Amino acid sequence: MDGGGGGGVGAQYNPRTVEEVFKDLKGRRAGMIKALTTDVEDFYQQCDPEKENLCLYGFPSEQWEVNLPAEEVPPELPEPALGINFARDGMQEKDWLSLVAVHSDAWLLAVAFYFGSRFGFDKADRKRLFNMINELPTIFEVVTGTAKKQVKDKSSVSNHSSNKSKSNNKAVKEQPGSEPQAKFLKASQPNDDEEEGLDEEDEDEHGETLCGACGENYASDEFWICCDICEKWFHGKCVKITPARAEHIKQYKCPSCSNNKRARP
Repeated sequence: MDGGGGGGVGAQYNPRTVEEVFKDLKGRRAGMIKALTTDVEDFYQQCDPEKENLCLYGFPSEQWEVNLPAEEVPPELPEPALGINFARDGMQEKDWLSLVAVHSDAWLLAVAFYFGSRFGFDKADRKRLFNMINELPTIFEVVTGTAKKQVKDKSSVSNHSSNKSKSNNKAVKEQPGSEPQAKFLKASQPNDDEEEGLDEEDEDEHGETLCGACGENYASDEFWICCDICEKWFHGKCVKITPARAEHIKQYKCPSCSNNKRARP
């Protein structure tokens, strides 16, 4: 991961516009989501309770780092929650990850509005920045699956079929009497007129589905795969699964579900 300690978190550049601050936040957010989802095994190991006060930092480059806080007082940027490692073995892992996620959300807001204050955002700019941030699911919602559950509950009122039973032929699923097959959605083919109606149905059904790794919305031009254990959907690129590889997967387990199999002390 990027080195340099906590003091280097904001040293690369200072975003000065609402759009730049929002881009900065999205990068840091993506990095922290990786730490708590796809890279959770590495993150867990780095948060050794035997070490000193550790913080989880997100970088604009979508990387993350567990490190000691900055030494200077006051620091260049607001600091994340101290001592996340001390609670690691004192509570269930999912509860600990949720706690770190909540503190990470608070830190992202603190950094964004620190930039806003430093560069003189007025009331309208602050409101616009907050609205842009608020359109994204929180790290807590991504980590706990809350955002996905809200979408599922809302859609189940009008559609009782779950993500496991897709009606269009782009969703590959298990057929009666056939070998089990991992569930995934292929990218749409825009030059096929017959597929256009199906693309619209696909967008309607998955439009608010969120990637369990990066938290971004579904798009029909991207390859997606569903975890057969937690039933979360992921961008193929986020979990390093290609369409060709997915064709040969009978049961797909996302990184988090795979990691949960390891023994706990």
